[in-house]
Amino acid sequence: MTAVLGTRQDPGPPVRKPGRWSAPPRPVWEEEPSRAGQAGKGIALGLACLAVLFPLWIVIVTSLQTKRTIDEAGGLVVIPRSITFVAYQELLSGGQVQRAALVSVGVTVVGTLFSMAVSVLCAYGLSRGGSLGHRWILMTLLATMFFGAGLIPTYLLVQALGLTDTYLALILPSAVSVFNILVLRAFFMNISQELVDSARIDGAGEWRILFRIVMPLSRAVIAVISLFYAVGYWSAWFNASIYLTDQDMMPLQNVMIQLVQKQERPVGLSAQINTGQLSPLAVQMAVMVLALLPVAVLSPFVQKHFKKGMLTGAVKG
Repeated sequence: MTAVLGTRQDPGPPVRKPGRWSAPPRPVWEEEPSRAGQAGKGIALGLACLAVLFPLWIVIVTSLQTKRTIDEAGGLVVIPRSITFVAYQELLSGGQVQRAALVSVGVTVVGTLFSMAVSVLCAYGLSRGGSLGHRWILMTLLATMFFGAGLIPTYLLVQALGLTDTYLALILPSAVSVFNILVLRAFFMNISQELVDSARIDGAGEWRILFRIVMPLSRAVIAVISLFYAVGYWSAWFNASIYLTDQDMMPLQNVMIQLVQKQERPVGLSAQINTGQLSPLAVQMAVMVLALLPVAVLSPFVQKHFKKGMLTGAVKG
């Protein structure tokens, strides 16, 4: 008896904790993948990455080549020979492209702040069960997801409000997304009601609860929705094409379309393109890189919030 009690039980093999880049522990009922399966997954992922990165590589390399190199390659360049930043220097030295980039930045910043303010306030009001008319407002918002007014009534409304040929026409018609409001509302409803009630007992009002409790706990979903709005404003071109007639007010995406379709060359580049000092293809690729750069830079910083922000806000609640 003493010998049995005195013996130490075998703890078994040590459990390896998953690291930051390692896969999570596999469930006991799931079989170990075969080598052929692992190799197949690796090949499929490699081909998918190649399909995404190879066109981007061609765009970047072509934008950094001289006119002679592009002419010798017959168009797009795959293997770089010489690197030059002439196209970027000319685009950013002033003129229509630089002005369009500033317009896009301004519209993106102002539009994202305005859209997030409206979406957060609307979602917080709809997440409170006792708010005035929240069910009717919610049903009205849901109806707009399935039934739209159409292009012509929307244009007539913007024209009647005097928003044509103004920067507000690039923001207000697409300022709010009902889907984003629903995701925010679901996330706000997951916040502990006891925490909100305790703050209300301490004398906090609705505004203080929103800014001191709800929003700090919702950083993940706010970051994701902000990225969605920012990408939408940065990539938008349709509103500018129908609401703006002044060429100087066009955002970067519309200037890029003009360059790609060769409808009009930006002011300051026509002389160099005509004299052969600058390749039109290099200018087109450089504008594409400038248009993709902000999204490529901001996405990795928000990537970690996607799972928590989108799945928690869309599935639960």
